[in-house]
Amino acid sequence: MPTHRTTGALAALACLTLTAAGGTGNFTRTEGLNLNSFVRQGPVSAHIVLRSGIEPRIIVAFPAGNSGTGLWFEPLAQPADWKMEGVPVPISQTDAMGRSLHGTRFIATVHSPRLVARQAVLSSVRVLRDYQALGTAPREVLTAASASGATLSWQRDRLDGAPGYRMSLRVVHGTLKGKEIEALDGQITLEVTALTGETPLVPVSGTALLDANANPDAQVREALSFLSYREKYLAGSWRFDTYFGRDTLMSVRLLMPALQPAAVETGLRSVLERLSPKGEVAHEEDIGEFAILDHRKTDGSNSADPVYDYKMIDSDFLLAPVARAWLVDDARATPRATAFLAERMGDGRVGDRLMRNLRLVAAQAAPFAQAPTVAHLISLKPGVPVGEWRDSNDGLGGGRMPYDVNAILVPAALEAGAALARAGLLAPYATPADQAMLASLDRAAAIWRDKAPGLFAVSVPANQARAAIRRYAAKVGVPADAALAAVGDRPVGFHALSLNADGTPVPVQNSDEGFALLFGHPTPDQLDLAAQTISRPFPAGLRTGAGMLVANPAFAAPAVQAKFGSNAYHGTVIWSWQQALAAAGLARQLARTDLSLDLRHRLGTAQACLWDGIEATRSVQGSELWSWRHAGEHYEVVAFGANGGDADESNAAQLWSTVYLALRRPASQDRCPA
Repeated sequence: MPTHRTTGALAALACLTLTAAGGTGNFTRTEGLNLNSFVRQGPVSAHIVLRSGIEPRIIVAFPAGNSGTGLWFEPLAQPADWKMEGVPVPISQTDAMGRSLHGTRFIATVHSPRLVARQAVLSSVRVLRDYQALGTAPREVLTAASASGATLSWQRDRLDGAPGYRMSLRVVHGTLKGKEIEALDGQITLEVTALTGETPLVPVSGTALLDANANPDAQVREALSFLSYREKYLAGSWRFDTYFGRDTLMSVRLLMPALQPAAVETGLRSVLERLSPKGEVAHEEDIGEFAILDHRKTDGSNSADPVYDYKMIDSDFLLAPVARAWLVDDARATPRATAFLAERMGDGRVGDRLMRNLRLVAAQAAPFAQAPTVAHLISLKPGVPVGEWRDSNDGLGGGRMPYDVNAILVPAALEAGAALARAGLLAPYATPADQAMLASLDRAAAIWRDKAPGLFAVSVPANQARAAIRRYAAKVGVPADAALAAVGDRPVGFHALSLNADGTPVPVQNSDEGFALLFGHPTPDQLDLAAQTISRPFPAGLRTGAGMLVANPAFAAPAVQAKFGSNAYHGTVIWSWQQALAAAGLARQLARTDLSLDLRHRLGTAQACLWDGIEATRSVQGSELWSWRHAGEHYEVVAFGANGGDADESNAAQLWSTVYLALRRPASQDRCPA
């Protein structure tokens, strides 16, 4: 095969790339081993991920149909580093049948003596996600490489014959021999083209998305714009380039003060469109080729009709509180609410869909309202190990009844339904039976609010707490002195992450107090508990120099602790949106006028400690989550997924990590006490 050297042609092509992409929505993010480059212009939205290290890969993910192309190379003896030459070009082409394909072309250089193409996968991002995690893909979506001159390419139609996917690598600097690319002068330069035939989404950005209250953070605005479309919001890229119900609801709620009214309603509408006949909120949608794969398994057809996942339980109780926050509590919605609910949707109206969800909420809450015992709490669905935002198998520590759902979201949903009814918004959609149900919601909410939190209460005696802190600090290699000083000779109280099937608590401190702060009306004792959990230094609480952890298992048994390491997806790691949730919740509680000065001071201290952590991690704020290490007396941020032992990798653009556009640290606030 011929040798291809870097020449003036490469420089000219790089220059062309820079010129062609002028004025587009291009931006880049480097996170751990991943070099991320985003491009959005016209019908093209694409996220390029170049993975460095000893297992290099190229992924191009498209919001259109949640589709993507990926190429994994054979492992290397020495780590390789990718570099993008110029910026990607958005391109549109037609296939042999004249059908439109949209994608991108870019030039990338890698410093490695050789690359060997191991496997290309062209399909749904869900298929690419599974291949990355498991190393397997459905046989019917795999396609062989075709070599021609200096180009290696893959192409195929979608399984139902619709326009499909293309990927090609042209060796600009190096030598192509079969599937092996040999370097010249220690480097390889490739021109990569990636295309999808899936139907493009309609982008939304700028003043159509955000109002004048939004913070001017350019990087976060770029991420939110890439994830925002007229049809829906994407949960995160590259791994979640489509609708997720919980992500949409929480992001809309936290961004609400900075979103345009139409943008708020886009989120609510997308959730209501995907409700089940019973009123359940869809967690995730299978669309494009992944929907076809689903139908082949269930009915043998090649249908591309979307398939919705309803296994989550928390989202069912999030819809009403978010709808209330907009339709009742936000003055901007007053002239819009009636018309929005009256919009046609499917075989009914938006308001009919909302009533469908409220019937479900009331029915599921009724047993506990009648007899408030553990047996009547809301549990994960039978045979399903997940059900709320901590949706990894170990996220709840093996528990079946989540704290956030039962103690916070259920009463919040009941109260929201009652508020919507009092505002007169539900009358056109409620039957006489519904009216009686709506009239009972306040009473049911009061019972849940008063009785459920205590079932999750954990109190560790002072001597046991101090011993547990010392042991766990030594185990994970962090200092214990500040944590011990924060505890003193007092017991440590917190709400269990979840309850086991037998009602016993999973004694893991957690960040879910943020839900109570944002959606509830906690008692002074409950507020004090939340403030302590947020502000105490790890491992007495959740505070670290790398941000607020989402879990602290210091007071749990070793077997439970093993589920919550710093490499676990919902372990002792920091999720950006959970810090934002707590920040928005603390601001909401501090706006109350019924709190003592002492309690306000403690809440203010927690707020200061939280914001110190947020400001210390601005560089990764737009990503999904991150981990940490302790070195030289300091906590340092570590990109999640950079370690080969990490459970997964973080998205570079995550919807609910953009919510800081609507949050500001109080201007006169002191710093966190040492």
